[in-house]
Amino acid sequence: MKGIEILEKYWGYKSFRPLQANIVSDVINGHDCLALLPTGGGKSICFQVPGIAREGMTIVISPLIALMEDQVSHLKKAGLRAAAITSAMTFREIDITLDNAVFGGLDFLYVSPERIQTSIFLARIEKMNVGLLVVDEAHCISTWGHDFRPTYAKIGALRNVLNQVPIIALTATATEKVRADIIEKLKLKHTCIHEASFERENLNYSLYPVENKIARILSYCKSAPNASGIIYCRTRKNVKEVAITLQNQGVKCGIYHGGMTADDRSKSLKDWMDDQPKLMIATNAFGMGIDKPNVRYVIHYDFPETLEAYYQEAGRGGRDGEKAEAITYYEVQDIQALKDQYETKFPPQEEVTRVYRALCSYLRIAIGSGKDESYPVDIFQLSKDYSIDSQLLFNALKLLENNGDLSFSPAFFKPTNLKFNIGNSELYNIQVQQSKLIPLTTFLTRNFPGIFDQFKTISEVSIMKQLKITRENLNEQLHNLEQQGIIEINFQSNLPSVLFLHERLPDDYLNLSYTIYKERKFNALEKLKAMLEFIEHKKCRSLMLLNYFGQTGKECGHCDHCIQENFEKNSVDIEQELISFIHEARTFNEICTAFPIEINKLKDLIRRLQHDKKLTYNNGVFLS
Repeated sequence: MKGIEILEKYWGYKSFRPLQANIVSDVINGHDCLALLPTGGGKSICFQVPGIAREGMTIVISPLIALMEDQVSHLKKAGLRAAAITSAMTFREIDITLDNAVFGGLDFLYVSPERIQTSIFLARIEKMNVGLLVVDEAHCISTWGHDFRPTYAKIGALRNVLNQVPIIALTATATEKVRADIIEKLKLKHTCIHEASFERENLNYSLYPVENKIARILSYCKSAPNASGIIYCRTRKNVKEVAITLQNQGVKCGIYHGGMTADDRSKSLKDWMDDQPKLMIATNAFGMGIDKPNVRYVIHYDFPETLEAYYQEAGRGGRDGEKAEAITYYEVQDIQALKDQYETKFPPQEEVTRVYRALCSYLRIAIGSGKDESYPVDIFQLSKDYSIDSQLLFNALKLLENNGDLSFSPAFFKPTNLKFNIGNSELYNIQVQQSKLIPLTTFLTRNFPGIFDQFKTISEVSIMKQLKITRENLNEQLHNLEQQGIIEINFQSNLPSVLFLHERLPDDYLNLSYTIYKERKFNALEKLKAMLEFIEHKKCRSLMLLNYFGQTGKECGHCDHCIQENFEKNSVDIEQELISFIHEARTFNEICTAFPIEINKLKDLIRRLQHDKKLTYNNGVFLS
């Protein structure tokens, strides 16, 4: 079946987006590819279509557990056989999934980079019929990448096993150094490079220094009550504070952050997708799978750490091709906060060792054990029990990950998985003896084909509705089935997880790689400098982003810098527009929102018009 036929059959589209057709064709024909597609560029189509077209199973390596689960769910709904092996799974779950892959039961196998280097995976991959290897978020392989993960360096070794299997590496953001690293470390051969333009002609980038950013944000949101928008904050605390302030002023908004329950996050996302409400206040946890085309504005309450993060978050605006705004209002202290954040990311060796010791004690892992084992971790409880600052704890865990000691997956929702440990006939005998088990066990066997052979994801809420029982009653029955050995179950979790990549070391044996530590700190400093330059330099924002990602272009004409230049060239026209605008009474914040030019120049213009008696100020509003 041809690529376009597969696209229409499984996704309902009759044509590819720009670049997709070329990428799909190259991969189907067995070429190694590097695809650089900005956020919203349709990366998954580029490997899923050829994955179906090529003979054999497609292995997809991705660091984002939530994204893996999301894509597996979509593939299953399309009638394809897909599964994921993540760092949060038990040995038994992994064993069964790998058996399924070996015996031809899967079209797509998603794997976290930590799991590909385990002995159980390496022993099975040689027996698999693999037609395509996909490396998603490929920038993670480079120490120059904004989210380097040392486990990605192990992927290149798969080339020895899958020598004739084509590889496609995909990323949304990569500088020239990162691209070179991807090609070298993945051992790509005669690489076909496909690079989309990073220019977003319909997206207006603007950064404004202000005295009171929440007031400006409030004014902007009130001026666009019917527009869909996102406000990004760095912390959960800021999300809550911004939301409360806006709601108290009559602006309806939802919230989204990693501290919410899975059900609450899911409901918040669904409500926003349905425009009820139109505005979402969120941390950067609000990103994966967000594909709402009509987002008219993205506001940054806090600076992202890198230009890569800024570009991806801002890029969630205007995916329908219509005009959208990417706005950052910032106060003087925000720049210092960005610098302080860099300083706290690299705690000293002794602090990292203390965190490692506390983590192992908290999880009760003895010296010499723990390799390839995954554990849920309540970060805030760990912080409290061992008197470790939560931010220091988080940063130390990331350093231990960069050092190759463990894999740390931030909070995500892991649903309940279960399988029957007994056969159908044995289950029937137990049902005869314990009739109270019949409704639940019958529901499970009828609604989840294959549940005797492999783990199946269940929804407690759906079961409760169907059987008309409470959550307490359902949990009691599931625990009863588990205790009798009838089922094997892994209950849902909403906590971060840690996977140990080697046995627990004695404290004196744990050493941070000086090279890794030094390189990461240097790279983080370079990215901080790039972010500060983007904030402080008076250049076209769009052009600066293009140059950062190794592309060229022309001034956009509609970012804050270009508008300012236009104002200086056409100040008379701006003056007439301002007088016309305040023909109706306007507050200063409303004027600032409508005329996004440098604040001091706008004040000078207003003072001049007041002096010339072309406008008046009374009771907090201006009028011409």
